[in-house]
Amino acid sequence: MTAAQRRTDDQAGDGEFPFTTADFRAIADLLYAASGIHLADAKATLVYSRIAKRVRKLRLDSFRAYCDLLRSDPDHPEHAAMLSALTTNVTRFFREPHHFEHMTTDLLPSLIAKARAGGRVRMWSAGCSAGHEPYSMAMTLLDAFPEAARHDIRILATDIDPLVVDHARRGIYNDGDVEPIAAGLRSKFMTRVEGGNWKVTPALTEILSFGTINLMEDWPMRGKFDAIFCRNVAIYFDEPTQTRLFTRFADRLTPEGRLYIGHSERSLIPQLVSAGLTIYRLKAPS
Repeated sequence: MTAAQRRTDDQAGDGEFPFTTADFRAIADLLYAASGIHLADAKATLVYSRIAKRVRKLRLDSFRAYCDLLRSDPDHPEHAAMLSALTTNVTRFFREPHHFEHMTTDLLPSLIAKARAGGRVRMWSAGCSAGHEPYSMAMTLLDAFPEAARHDIRILATDIDPLVVDHARRGIYNDGDVEPIAAGLRSKFMTRVEGGNWKVTPALTEILSFGTINLMEDWPMRGKFDAIFCRNVAIYFDEPTQTRLFTRFADRLTPEGRLYIGHSERSLIPQLVSAGLTIYRLKAPS
C-alpha cells in the first residue's frame, strides 16, 4: 500500500465521512471512464476535499453510498457534478504570452491572407475552461485583422465541464481576471458592467462559438482546423489516452495546421512528433 493510500484509509476515521482506498479507486475509475483523466494515488486528499461537498449536498452518509449512487445510475446528474468538481480549471488571459506572440507573427499572416482570398479558417480552443484562452485568441486575431467577422474565420471553444462553458459564454470577469490584458486590448474588447466587472464586447463573441465536448468521445465537427490550442490538458491523461488524443488532433489539422501545447507538456513532444503533428511550444522568456 502506498503512503497516499495509507493516508486515505487514515482519513476514514478522521474525516466527516468514511473514505477508504476502495472509495478513492471507485471515484478515480468513474472519472477515467468519463473523461480519460487519470487520478494518481497522491490525489486522494484532493478527491476527499472536493467530493465531500457533494456527499454532504446529497445528504449521504459515506463515500461508499456516493459511489453506489453513481454506479447504479449512469444517467444520474451527479456524474456531471462529480466531473465538474474534479476537473482543474486553472486559467488566465494570455497565459504563456509567447504563444500569442507567435500566433501574431507566424500564424496569422497566412491565415488572414487565406480568409481574404475567400478561404475557410478555423481555430479551436480544446479545453477552454472559463473562456480566458479563446477570448485571448479572439483579441489577438481581431487586433491583427479587425474585419475578421466579415470573412469565413471563426474560433471554436469547448470544454468537458458545462458549468465553465456557461461562464465562458457569459464573458464576465473581475478586475483580477482582466489584469493580464494589455491596456490597449482591454479598452478595445472589454467594457465595464454593473457591479464593477468587465464584459467582453460583441466583436469577440461574433467570431466565437462555445460548446461542451468530451475529448474522449465523438466530436461533432467535421472540418479541419488551422490551429488547435490544447494547453495543459493532456498532462491529466495517461499515455494511451494521450496517444489517442494526439492522433485525432493530427487528423483534424490542415497540412499547415499548428497544435499549441503548454510548457508543462514539453515531455510529450516526441510522442506528438510521432503522431505527425506540427507543434509550437517555446520556453517562456526568462
